[in-house]
Amino acid sequence: MEHKHMLILIIVPCSVTALIVLLLVIYLCTRKRGEIVSRDVEANFEVKERDGVEKDLLIKFQDGEDLTVYEILDAPGEVIGKSSYGTLYRASLLSIDRLTLLRFLRPACTVTMKEVVPVMELLGSLRHPNLVPLCAFYAGQRGEKLMVHPFYRHGTLAQLIRDGNGEAHKWHIICRISIGIAQGLDYLHTDLEIPIIHGNLKSNNILLDRHFRPYVSDFGLHLLLNPTAGQEMLEASAAQGYKAPELIKMREVSEETDIYSLGVILLELLTGKETFYRKPNFDKDIYLPNAIQSAILDHRVADFYHPQILVSQTDDGQRVVNEDHVYEFLQLAVACCSPSPALRPNIKQVLSKLEEIGK
Repeated sequence: MEHKHMLILIIVPCSVTALIVLLLVIYLCTRKRGEIVSRDVEANFEVKERDGVEKDLLIKFQDGEDLTVYEILDAPGEVIGKSSYGTLYRASLLSIDRLTLLRFLRPACTVTMKEVVPVMELLGSLRHPNLVPLCAFYAGQRGEKLMVHPFYRHGTLAQLIRDGNGEAHKWHIICRISIGIAQGLDYLHTDLEIPIIHGNLKSNNILLDRHFRPYVSDFGLHLLLNPTAGQEMLEASAAQGYKAPELIKMREVSEETDIYSLGVILLELLTGKETFYRKPNFDKDIYLPNAIQSAILDHRVADFYHPQILVSQTDDGQRVVNEDHVYEFLQLAVACCSPSPALRPNIKQVLSKLEEIGK
């Protein structure tokens, strides 16, 4: 696939003093209207001189060719997520004619523009059926940075699991989602000249369409963050139960640490439980990978998945699922969560096993 991008520099012309003043007034008015989208983020900006650019910058990639700076900044948006390093907005952009996900990165959390642009060029060139594509990147003179992605209406894998949706208990849906995630990660780990480590893989970063096809988001985002912000991302991952035990610093992320996070997601998907959960009459949270390991040793795995999984309703009708396949799925997920990185399977092995189990 040919990946095209365009680089646009918006330059304010300089001539006589009166013209400069007039253009400055027009520019400020435009920026004020643009605050419909960005006022919440910009209120939190800790502006540093090195984070800004001399002129507004817009880099456009596939499916973002018709975007303009004005349209991005002027689009009305709704906050749908926040983190220590940025804010997510759902917005409607006329040129794309569909809902869009706008990600604002706080200037105080990112590396320099000299480092950011090559990473954005790389991320914008990636296209895979199971990855959320980057359509455009905007950088402003006050250090604001904005990534433009498609918006997926059917939420995240975390929401599907948390809501207890009946579709989440169907074996063919579980297999479709798990294989799709593995295919996206396989592309990042093995299909590129230089592998890209996701660095923050979790069920909240897996988006779904109406057919339950998964789209992996946030891959490589850690490459845009400075050490402090990167460490905060890692600490959040640890608190949520996705961090591999050997991982201490964000710069140490690897294919093996991604596999650990994938294993936790597979366990969430099959059991319908969150990474940390609490039993009745227990005053401490239980870590899901540890609980599954104990259940396998005690031959209690049937306690951890919904019985509906064994009777899967497919497009071709109802069929009985081989319980051995469910057991193999759990064993694979537990292997991914091995405390030893050397004992974890690589992504090719994970994908091959998932495809075998899901037949």
